[in-house]
Amino acid sequence: MLRNAVVLLLLSIAGWLPAQVLVINELDCDTPGIDDKEFVELKSETPHFALDGYVLVFFNGSASGGNTSYLALDLSGYTTDINGLLLIGSTTVVPSPQYIIPANVIQNGADAVAIYQGSAEDFPDGTLAFVNETLVDVLLYDTNDPDVESMIAIFQAFNPAIEQISEGPGNNTNSIQRNNDGSYFVGVPTPRRLNDGSGVILNGVLTTIPQTRYNEGESFDLVFTTEQNVTEDLVFEFSLSSGAFTADDFTGDTVLTIPAGQNSVSTTITFIDDDLDEGDEVAVLRLPNLPAEFLILNNNIPIRVVDNDFTMAPFGTPINPTFGIVTSTTPAGYYDGLNGLADSDLRQALQNIIADPTLVRAHTYADVIEMVKEADQNPENSNEVWLVYLETGRPKLDFQTTSNNVGVWNREHTFPRSRGGFDSIAADTLSDGRDIFWTTNADSTRHANSDGHAIRAIDAAENNSRGNQFYGQYNGPPGTLGGFKGDVARCVFYLAVRYNGLEIVNGFPDGLVGQFGDLATLLDWHRNDPPDDFEMNRNNVIYTWQFNRNPFIDQPDLVEYFWGNRIGQVWQQPSSTQTQDPLSVKIFPNPTQNKLHITGLQEPATVEILTLQGKVLSRQQAMGDITLNVNLAAGMYLIKISAAGRVAVRKVVVE
Repeated sequence: MLRNAVVLLLLSIAGWLPAQVLVINELDCDTPGIDDKEFVELKSETPHFALDGYVLVFFNGSASGGNTSYLALDLSGYTTDINGLLLIGSTTVVPSPQYIIPANVIQNGADAVAIYQGSAEDFPDGTLAFVNETLVDVLLYDTNDPDVESMIAIFQAFNPAIEQISEGPGNNTNSIQRNNDGSYFVGVPTPRRLNDGSGVILNGVLTTIPQTRYNEGESFDLVFTTEQNVTEDLVFEFSLSSGAFTADDFTGDTVLTIPAGQNSVSTTITFIDDDLDEGDEVAVLRLPNLPAEFLILNNNIPIRVVDNDFTMAPFGTPINPTFGIVTSTTPAGYYDGLNGLADSDLRQALQNIIADPTLVRAHTYADVIEMVKEADQNPENSNEVWLVYLETGRPKLDFQTTSNNVGVWNREHTFPRSRGGFDSIAADTLSDGRDIFWTTNADSTRHANSDGHAIRAIDAAENNSRGNQFYGQYNGPPGTLGGFKGDVARCVFYLAVRYNGLEIVNGFPDGLVGQFGDLATLLDWHRNDPPDDFEMNRNNVIYTWQFNRNPFIDQPDLVEYFWGNRIGQVWQQPSSTQTQDPLSVKIFPNPTQNKLHITGLQEPATVEILTLQGKVLSRQQAMGDITLNVNLAAGMYLIKISAAGRVAVRKVVVE
């Protein structure tokens, strides 16, 4: 009796659903490698069908996903093609999709994708899957995963015979395709083609570019080729405009004609070499409109335009550091509350300054991208960030946005998130600028997730290599000079005072959340790699966002009072006459092979060459301009110059 009632209910629901004028025709949820060629294809009952008022929703069927939505694509404004097809995928999918989405956003399963009548606003992330009169079609899919009975049960109210279809094992080369009778089969993907081989055969148009990276002032030829000769003149237009890159940034014809009986046309594009420092830009080649019988084989092609008008900072990089050029922007009296204190009183007083809830700001994890672009700007090229560990520049434009981590950069937590117990929340995906912020305090440990003082620009692949290793376990890539070591040590020391629940300990306390090591390594790195101009500039930049500073850059001796050789001693804030004067000297060439020239010694001075560990290799008295004979093994060394109580320290590289 009850079973019959359920069947009648299901039939009644199906009875008031609208006719299937639109279906999910093909899905490729998993592709070999980095999953950048995934796509979904919709098919309308009639060609050139306007999709206004429809939305495509993806549901996560995993235990953590709980059958809730993770992506909703508003279809309004799109129209199916002459065969009734709309292809949705990234710019790496061939032929080019009409609807572009980021690469690698379609999950492998066991999941579901559904068409509803409505808009993306009706499906915020986390919306539980449901069946009502707005549901048009649904496909449950997986990659050889167990059936998700709870999701099947939900959509049985739409189709009592619904099944979860497997595309095959991970990294497969298949797609799930719909038969005309509504059943499914798995086969070789056929994007922008009807699954049964019927329909209009479209004439593909291929765009050929010699390369996708040019400097301002350079020219190149664009070639457009059709698969078959055109039967009448094909007149079309393309665009290169994208973001800040506009039609004013290049010259060349953008309206072209392939004459009847031919299949190719070309044009020469020249990027204008102006005098503006606009930063590197990306032109995106787009073919917006072609007649219905043509198929765009590749589209939305990014072309990097390298700006040659970058600027250089007056200070050096961490592997060719300078000292004393960048002035601290510490407000007057900022650290005065530390005077006369020791031990826990000193720590509490310092925390009261750098975690002051009435002043200090916390920003989103997305904001950190912009924060780091500014704070970690390469002193040798304003269009690049300086990569910690790898110790080189990388274009700011090359921030990682997909799972591909080759040649791109992202954000490095010097104190790994898994070690600190902090992570992102939904609001962290919003980049809303420095003037929108959260209030924060010493107990707001989650905000360590986006604290700019402890997050650095890093090569994405190296980020994976470092993982959540402690310093001492991880010492940087082989062959690098280690100019990052003191910098990252001071990042970690800052966090341990800024947030309650984080501490620095000896050894490698694996599995203990909130503890980080190795203290001995961090002390050694701090002592042998003193704060330089790059770090001071970084401190100044982060201060404009967060309204707090890293005190161990401003006052590096404080480290000794918390973890080093002055624990228990009373701190006295240096007066302005006691602060370090780095002297106005120049040391060159750097790197060097056998000689170093030092100029600008205005009074008798002691000049020492030291190892990074502080061992004195040579010492001499000097005044005026001198030349040092450097007969040392290749590597990084310190030049320490002392005169009348003032000290300057420079790193030099011997090749």
